[in-house]
Amino acid sequence: MVILYGIKNCDSVKKARKWLDNHGVDYKFHDFRSDGLSAESVEQWLEDLGWETLVNKRSTSWKQLDAQTRDNMNTETAKAAIMAQPTLIKRPLLDTGHSHFTGFSATNYEEIFTQHTL
Repeated sequence: MVILYGIKNCDSVKKARKWLDNHGVDYKFHDFRSDGLSAESVEQWLEDLGWETLVNKRSTSWKQLDAQTRDNMNTETAKAAIMAQPTLIKRPLLDTGHSHFTGFSATNYEEIFTQHTL
């Protein structure tokens, strides 16, 4: 089962959901804010993607972190920061059941869903 993680009002998430709907991809939407996050999921994403890919350094949430936290970010501190502030995750986060991807681009989604038989 494909799962798209994000927040409902995020423009990139809206674009990804529209793309998935228009291409007939069966997926579940998981809203970080209303559905929460599990530590196990965050650990898996960090292992698969690395904190540098998973954390959105251009986000307001990142900019609101204190300088020491930003400057000393690593896998463990990223996990704690994400659990406290899920909007640090680069959105959307796509889980195909085989791989994880962050961000949205129609070209990338075309590639992802061509390579992965769902």
